[in-house]
Amino acid sequence: MDNQKSAQPVAVSASMTKVNKSGNVNPELDHIKVWLFDLDNTLYPAHCNLFSQIDLRINEYVAELLNLNMENARVHQKRYFREHGTTLRGLMVDHGVDPHHYMDFVHDIDLAPVDVSPALDAVLHKLPGRKLIFTNGSVKHAENVTGKLGIEHHFEAIFDIAASDFVPKPDVQPYQKLISEHDLKADETIFFDDMDRNLEPAAALGMTTVWVPGHSEWSGDGEGDHVHHIAEDVTAFLQAAVDGLEPR
Repeated sequence: MDNQKSAQPVAVSASMTKVNKSGNVNPELDHIKVWLFDLDNTLYPAHCNLFSQIDLRINEYVAELLNLNMENARVHQKRYFREHGTTLRGLMVDHGVDPHHYMDFVHDIDLAPVDVSPALDAVLHKLPGRKLIFTNGSVKHAENVTGKLGIEHHFEAIFDIAASDFVPKPDVQPYQKLISEHDLKADETIFFDDMDRNLEPAAALGMTTVWVPGHSEWSGDGEGDHVHHIAEDVTAFLQAAVDGLEPR
Protein backbone atom coordinates (compact mmCIF):
# COMPACT_ATOMS: atom_id res chain seq x y z
CA MET A 1 0.00 0.00 0.00
CA ASP A 2 1.10 3.61 -0.41
CA ASN A 3 2.96 5.14 2.51
CA GLN A 4 0.78 7.71 4.29
CA LYS A 5 2.08 10.78 6.07
CA SER A 6 0.50 13.37 8.31
CA ALA A 7 1.52 16.17 10.59
CA GLN A 8 -0.09 14.02 13.29
CA PRO A 9 1.22 10.47 12.75
CA VAL A 10 -0.78 9.05 15.67
CA ALA A 11 -4.01 10.17 14.04
CA VAL A 12 -2.89 8.56 10.80
CA SER A 13 -2.21 5.33 12.65
CA ALA A 14 -5.56 5.34 14.39
CA SER A 15 -7.51 6.12 11.27
CA MET A 16 -5.89 3.16 9.59
CA THR A 17 -6.92 0.78 12.36
CA LYS A 18 -10.63 1.32 12.90
CA VAL A 19 -12.65 -1.76 13.74
CA ASN A 20 -15.77 -2.79 11.90
CA LYS A 21 -19.21 -3.32 13.43
CA SER A 22 -18.54 -6.98 14.11
CA GLY A 23 -15.88 -5.95 16.59
CA ASN A 24 -13.05 -7.31 14.45
CA VAL A 25 -10.14 -5.27 13.19
CA ASN A 26 -10.93 -3.59 9.88
CA PRO A 27 -10.08 -5.25 6.54
CA GLU A 28 -6.55 -3.84 6.58
CA LEU A 29 -5.67 -5.74 9.75
CA ASP A 30 -8.31 -8.42 10.24
CA HIS A 31 -5.98 -10.94 8.55
CA ILE A 32 -3.33 -10.43 11.22
CA LYS A 33 -2.71 -13.44 13.46
CA VAL A 34 0.82 -12.65 14.64
CA TRP A 35 1.94 -9.41 16.30
CA LEU A 36 5.72 -9.10 16.08
CA PHE A 37 7.52 -6.37 17.99
CA ASP A 38 10.99 -4.94 18.10
CA LEU A 39 11.98 -4.12 21.67
CA ASP A 40 14.04 -0.98 22.17
CA ASN A 41 12.31 2.33 21.37
CA THR A 42 9.27 0.34 20.24
CA LEU A 43 7.67 -1.34 23.25
CA TYR A 44 8.83 1.56 25.42
CA PRO A 45 8.97 5.22 24.32
CA ALA A 46 12.14 6.55 22.74
CA HIS A 47 12.18 9.38 25.28
CA CYS A 48 13.25 6.83 27.93
CA ASN A 49 16.58 7.11 26.11
CA LEU A 50 17.92 3.76 27.23
CA PHE A 51 20.03 3.69 24.11
CA SER A 52 22.16 6.57 25.40
CA GLN A 53 23.25 4.25 28.21
CA ILE A 54 23.74 1.30 25.87
CA ASP A 55 25.63 3.50 23.42
CA LEU A 56 28.01 4.63 26.17
CA ARG A 57 28.59 1.03 27.27
CA ILE A 58 29.31 0.02 23.66
CA ASN A 59 31.77 2.89 23.36
CA GLU A 60 33.48 1.83 26.59
CA TYR A 61 33.71 -1.76 25.36
CA VAL A 62 35.28 -0.74 22.05
CA ALA A 63 37.69 1.63 23.78
CA GLU A 64 38.88 -1.04 26.19
CA LEU A 65 39.08 -3.76 23.55
CA LEU A 66 41.06 -1.69 21.05
CA ASN A 67 42.96 0.41 23.60
CA LEU A 68 41.53 3.65 22.22
CA ASN A 69 40.31 6.85 23.80
CA MET A 70 36.54 7.31 23.83
CA GLU A 71 36.53 9.68 20.84
CA ASN A 72 38.42 7.32 18.56
CA ALA A 73 36.44 4.35 19.87
CA ARG A 74 33.24 6.08 18.79
CA VAL A 75 34.54 6.47 15.24
CA HIS A 76 35.18 2.74 15.09
CA GLN A 77 31.87 1.95 16.77
CA LYS A 78 29.83 3.90 14.22
CA ARG A 79 31.80 2.44 11.32
CA TYR A 80 31.01 -1.07 12.52
CA PHE A 81 27.34 -0.12 12.80
CA ARG A 82 27.20 1.31 9.29
CA GLU A 83 29.11 -1.54 7.67
CA HIS A 84 27.74 -4.53 9.59
CA GLY A 85 24.33 -3.51 10.94
CA THR A 86 25.45 -3.64 14.57
CA THR A 87 28.69 -2.80 16.36
CA LEU A 88 28.70 -6.37 17.69
CA ARG A 89 28.72 -7.87 14.21
CA GLY A 90 31.68 -5.69 13.25
CA LEU A 91 33.59 -6.67 16.39
CA MET A 92 32.88 -10.34 15.76
CA VAL A 93 34.02 -10.18 12.14
CA ASP A 94 37.10 -8.02 12.70
CA HIS A 95 38.18 -9.05 16.21
CA GLY A 96 36.53 -12.36 17.11
CA VAL A 97 34.70 -10.87 20.08
CA ASP A 98 32.68 -13.23 22.31
CA PRO A 99 29.12 -12.01 21.61
CA HIS A 100 27.69 -13.21 24.93
CA HIS A 101 30.27 -11.29 26.95
CA TYR A 102 29.63 -8.21 24.82
CA MET A 103 25.83 -8.38 25.22
CA ASP A 104 26.06 -8.81 28.99
CA PHE A 105 28.39 -5.81 29.21
CA VAL A 106 26.46 -3.36 27.04
CA HIS A 107 23.05 -4.19 28.54
CA ASP A 108 24.19 -3.66 32.11
CA ILE A 109 22.16 -0.45 32.38
CA ASP A 110 19.72 1.37 34.67
CA LEU A 111 16.08 0.69 33.70
CA ALA A 112 14.71 3.42 35.98
CA PRO A 113 13.53 5.56 33.00
CA VAL A 114 11.14 2.76 31.94
CA ASP A 115 7.83 2.88 33.78
CA VAL A 116 5.32 0.11 34.30
CA SER A 117 2.71 0.40 31.54
CA PRO A 118 -0.75 -0.79 32.64
CA ALA A 119 -2.21 0.58 29.40
CA LEU A 120 0.13 -1.48 27.21
CA ASP A 121 -0.44 -4.52 29.41
CA ALA A 122 -4.21 -4.15 29.04
CA VAL A 123 -4.20 -3.71 25.28
CA LEU A 124 -1.83 -6.63 24.73
CA HIS A 125 -4.24 -8.74 26.77
CA LYS A 126 -7.10 -7.76 24.45
CA LEU A 127 -5.07 -8.16 21.27
CA PRO A 128 -6.06 -11.33 19.40
CA GLY A 129 -3.37 -13.64 18.08
CA ARG A 130 0.20 -14.61 18.86
CA LYS A 131 2.75 -12.10 20.15
CA LEU A 132 6.54 -12.32 19.78
CA ILE A 133 9.57 -10.07 20.16
CA PHE A 134 12.21 -9.78 17.43
CA THR A 135 15.26 -7.87 18.66
CA ASN A 136 18.91 -7.26 17.84
CA GLY A 137 19.44 -7.32 21.61
CA SER A 138 19.55 -10.29 23.97
CA VAL A 139 16.85 -12.40 25.59
CA LYS A 140 18.08 -11.25 29.01
CA HIS A 141 17.75 -7.58 28.07
CA ALA A 142 14.29 -8.16 26.59
CA GLU A 143 13.17 -10.02 29.71
CA ASN A 144 14.49 -7.20 31.92
CA VAL A 145 12.73 -4.49 29.92
CA THR A 146 9.40 -6.29 29.47
CA GLY A 147 9.50 -7.22 33.14
CA LYS A 148 9.92 -3.54 34.04
CA LEU A 149 7.01 -2.64 31.73
CA GLY A 150 4.89 -5.40 33.29
CA ILE A 151 4.18 -7.10 29.96
CA GLU A 152 6.58 -10.08 29.89
CA HIS A 153 3.77 -12.66 30.21
CA HIS A 154 2.22 -11.71 26.86
CA PHE A 155 5.03 -12.99 24.61
CA GLU A 156 5.37 -16.60 23.57
CA ALA A 157 8.95 -16.12 22.37
CA ILE A 158 11.84 -13.67 22.18
CA PHE A 159 13.83 -14.07 18.97
CA ASP A 160 17.08 -12.35 19.84
CA ILE A 161 20.45 -11.77 18.24
CA ALA A 162 21.70 -15.20 19.37
CA ALA A 163 18.68 -16.90 17.78
CA SER A 164 19.57 -14.90 14.65
CA ASP A 165 23.05 -16.47 14.66
CA PHE A 166 24.32 -12.97 15.48
CA VAL A 167 23.25 -11.73 12.06
CA PRO A 168 21.30 -8.54 12.78
CA LYS A 169 18.26 -6.96 11.22
CA PRO A 170 17.92 -5.77 8.47
CA ASP A 171 19.69 -8.76 6.90
CA VAL A 172 16.90 -10.98 5.57
CA GLN A 173 18.41 -14.18 7.06
CA PRO A 174 17.07 -13.73 10.62
CA TYR A 175 13.60 -12.86 9.31
CA GLN A 176 13.54 -16.10 7.33
CA LYS A 177 14.82 -18.10 10.30
CA LEU A 178 12.22 -16.53 12.60
CA ILE A 179 9.43 -17.40 10.17
CA SER A 180 10.66 -20.97 9.84
CA GLU A 181 11.37 -21.70 13.51
CA HIS A 182 8.14 -20.20 14.81
CA ASP A 183 5.90 -21.35 11.97
CA LEU A 184 4.81 -17.87 11.00
CA LYS A 185 2.94 -16.90 7.86
CA ALA A 186 4.38 -13.61 6.69
CA ASP A 187 1.11 -12.43 5.19
CA GLU A 188 -0.60 -12.91 8.58
CA THR A 189 2.12 -11.06 10.53
CA ILE A 190 2.46 -7.40 11.45
CA PHE A 191 5.89 -6.12 12.47
CA PHE A 192 6.63 -2.99 14.55
CA ASP A 193 10.11 -1.42 14.53
CA ASP A 194 11.56 2.03 15.24
CA MET A 195 14.14 1.73 12.42
CA ASP A 196 12.46 1.99 9.06
CA ARG A 197 15.23 0.06 7.28
CA ASN A 198 14.34 -2.98 9.41
CA LEU A 199 10.85 -2.95 7.90
CA GLU A 200 12.09 -3.36 4.34
CA PRO A 201 12.85 -7.11 4.46
CA ALA A 202 9.68 -7.71 6.47
CA ALA A 203 7.59 -6.03 3.78
CA ALA A 204 9.44 -7.87 1.01
CA LEU A 205 8.56 -11.17 2.71
CA GLY A 206 4.90 -10.17 2.85
CA MET A 207 4.49 -8.81 6.37
CA THR A 208 2.47 -5.73 7.23
CA THR A 209 4.79 -3.12 8.75
CA VAL A 210 4.48 -0.36 11.32
CA TRP A 211 7.17 2.26 11.75
CA VAL A 212 7.53 3.69 15.26
CA PRO A 213 9.42 6.97 14.73
CA GLY A 214 12.42 7.38 17.00
CA HIS A 215 14.52 10.39 17.83
CA SER A 216 17.86 9.32 16.37
CA GLU A 217 19.29 9.54 12.88
CA TRP A 218 19.19 5.75 12.74
CA SER A 219 15.39 5.69 12.94
CA GLY A 220 15.06 6.88 9.34
CA ASP A 221 12.33 9.00 7.79
CA GLY A 222 9.56 6.48 7.18
CA GLU A 223 9.67 7.06 3.43
CA GLY A 224 9.04 4.22 1.03
CA ASP A 225 6.40 1.65 0.20
CA HIS A 226 7.82 -0.77 2.78
CA VAL A 227 6.35 1.42 5.55
CA HIS A 228 2.64 0.57 5.67
CA HIS A 229 1.62 2.26 8.92
CA ILE A 230 3.09 4.88 11.25
CA ALA A 231 2.60 4.75 15.02
CA GLU A 232 4.08 7.47 17.19
CA ASP A 233 2.54 5.62 20.14
CA VAL A 234 2.38 1.82 19.94
CA THR A 235 -0.16 1.55 22.75
CA ALA A 236 -2.49 4.02 21.01
CA PHE A 237 -2.09 2.16 17.71
CA LEU A 238 -2.96 -1.17 19.31
CA GLN A 239 -5.85 0.39 21.22
CA ALA A 240 -7.21 1.73 17.95
CA ALA A 241 -6.78 -1.67 16.37
CA VAL A 242 -8.80 -3.52 19.00
CA ASP A 243 -11.34 -0.86 19.94
CA GLY A 244 -11.64 1.41 16.91
CA LEU A 245 -10.76 4.43 19.02
CA GLU A 246 -9.27 7.54 17.49
CA PRO A 247 -7.32 10.17 19.40
CA ARG A 248 -9.51 13.14 20.30
